Amino acid sequence: MTHKRVVMRRAGPPSAHRPVMIAIAGDSAAGKTTLTRGLLAAIGSDNISSICVDDYHRFDRQQRKGLPFTPLNPACNYMEIMEQHLQLLAMGEPILKPVYNHHTGNLDRPVLFEPRDYVIVEGLLPLHSRLSRACFDLSVYLDPPEPTRYAWKIKRDTRDRGYSEEQVRDDLHRREPESAAFIRPQRAWADVVVRFAPIQERGEVEAGLLSATVLLRPTAPHPDLTGILTADAREAIHLKLARDDDGKPVDALHVHAYAHREKTRQVEEAIWAGLGIGQDLPDSLGVIDGEVRSEPLAVVQLIFLYHLLLARRSQGRDLPVAP
Repeated sequence: MTHKRVVMRRAGPPSAHRPVMIAIAGDSAAGKTTLTRGLLAAIGSDNISSICVDDYHRFDRQQRKGLPFTPLNPACNYMEIMEQHLQLLAMGEPILKPVYNHHTGNLDRPVLFEPRDYVIVEGLLPLHSRLSRACFDLSVYLDPPEPTRYAWKIKRDTRDRGYSEEQVRDDLHRREPESAAFIRPQRAWADVVVRFAPIQERGEVEAGLLSATVLLRPTAPHPDLTGILTADAREAIHLKLARDDDGKPVDALHVHAYAHREKTRQVEEAIWAGLGIGQDLPDSLGVIDGEVRSEPLAVVQLIFLYHLLLARRSQGRDLPVAP
């Protein structure tokens, strides 16, 4: 099926079987799983499911040692199968999903994956082709500064995947040409670009909690935050007109890590109240590694919940929330 036919089918009459699909793309250790985890916990496993397209690697870790490319290269992945599966999921159909085991580096047995009302697709290459991009209601690219991402990857891979710091740094160096060739170009296709980074003039440092800059491109209908972005909220969050990488104007939402917790909490409660769900704000939002809390992350996740609600209401249904 061509990307145009996918777009036309998804733009057709609302269907109870067709899920809302959101893509979260970014380089290794850009924060995709952390962002996804909070959304999954907020909505609940009965209503939302997630898939990582890194499972479509062609080769296991041992086989890749003799290859001239890395997993960031489309040639190292079953891209056609990934596209086929995304089309099926976009129409509400189940798939038999491959499994790449990040802990062992092996390709495990495939598993049945059934889409819920909402599906988050995260990974290295979900926005690589026009056909895959046509499957999503919203596309997101995570764009942390490279020093920040390097630090996150070193911490994760040494703690969770058994690598030494030297091995991780060597791998980052080897991957850099393909990051530039295949991963970072996806930024141009995202409806929303998110960067967690320190605001140095405010005294923020790399090791601390990071503020967020959210570029809201006009390629998607974004939530109306005018009632929230008041002068009282400016310490925690504000919106300004900026220039995107291509020179075009874009709305840039800034969420400040240095703001007082009470002020940011008021903003979060206001965004949550605007959803009209009538339940308490989920505790899962803003949580990093199960212990640290980031208010900018919580606000970003709330904005994506807003997007999911807007998309679902366009189909005549509402956003469920985990009890």
